[in-house]
Amino acid sequence: MRRGTASLRKAAWLLVATLASAAAPAAEEVPYVQTPQPVVDAMLKLAGVRGNDFVIDLGSGDGRIAITAARRYGARGLGIDYVKSLVELATANARKAGVADRVTFVEGNIYDADYSAATVLAFYLLSDTNVELRPKMLAELRPGARIVSHDGDMGDWEPDATIVVPAPGKTVGVEEKSTVYLWIVPAQVTGEWRTTVPVGGRATDIELDITQHFQALGGIASVRGAMIGLERAYVRGPFVFMRFPYAGGALRFEGRVAADRIVGKVTTPDGRTHPWRALRVRDNGD
Repeated sequence: MRRGTASLRKAAWLLVATLASAAAPAAEEVPYVQTPQPVVDAMLKLAGVRGNDFVIDLGSGDGRIAITAARRYGARGLGIDYVKSLVELATANARKAGVADRVTFVEGNIYDADYSAATVLAFYLLSDTNVELRPKMLAELRPGARIVSHDGDMGDWEPDATIVVPAPGKTVGVEEKSTVYLWIVPAQVTGEWRTTVPVGGRATDIELDITQHFQALGGIASVRGAMIGLERAYVRGPFVFMRFPYAGGALRFEGRVAADRIVGKVTTPDGRTHPWRALRVRDNGD
C-alpha cells in the first residue's frame, strides 16, 4: 500500500497492551492503493524471506504482504497502518488465511513505530517518504536486515538489487509493471581501524581510515609510512570486503563487523590466508 503520511499513534509488536493516542490525518488525504499480488510475491522472493524472518510492513493495508510471508514461507510479521478499518480488514484476512497466530496488525504511525525487530522491512510508499524514513531505518535495523520497496527508491542510496515485474491490475502509472527494490542494511564501518598482518614473515602494523556511503567504502591504508588507497571496498550486511596493492601483490580482507571489531581473514601477497582482526580506534561518523 502507498502512504505519504501517517497518524500520530505508536505501534508495537505482539503483546501490545496500549497505543499512544494522537490526532491522525484524514484518511481520505492519502488514498489506499493495493500492491498487486504478483508484486507481493516478487518482493518477498527478492528479499529472500524464510521461516525465521520477522517481516514488518509499513502501511499494511489489507495485510497481503505479511499474510503472504506467513502463509507461503512460515515467517512472522507485523503490519502497521493508520486507518482503523484497514487494520480490522487485515486482521480478518489473517484469520481467513489461517495465519492469525503468526501475524499481527496494529493501528499506528510508521514514523514512530519501532523497526528493530524486523529482519525484513517491506512497504509501498512514496520515494520522498522512503528518504524521510531512511535515517530511522539505518539507525534501528540490524546489519543484514533486508528492505524491500514497491516502486519507491531511496534517493542516493543505491539498491543492492532491482527487478521489474508484471503488475496486472495496477492502478498507478501508465503500464502494468512495477519496480521492486532491495537494500541490505550495511554495518557502519566508517572510522579509523588498526590491525596487524603477517607480510613476508613480518608482523606489519596497518592503519585503515575508512569512509562510507551506505554500502560503498573508500579510504586509505597506512603501511610503514606509505599511504595506499583502498580498492573494491564495500559492505554487505555485517560483512566487509576490501583490498589494496602491496608488496608486488595485494592484501585482501574480508570479515564480519561487530560493533568496533572486525573478525575474519586476510590473504597476503604470497597467496596465504591468515586470521584477521581489526579494532576501531575512532568513529568519524557520516
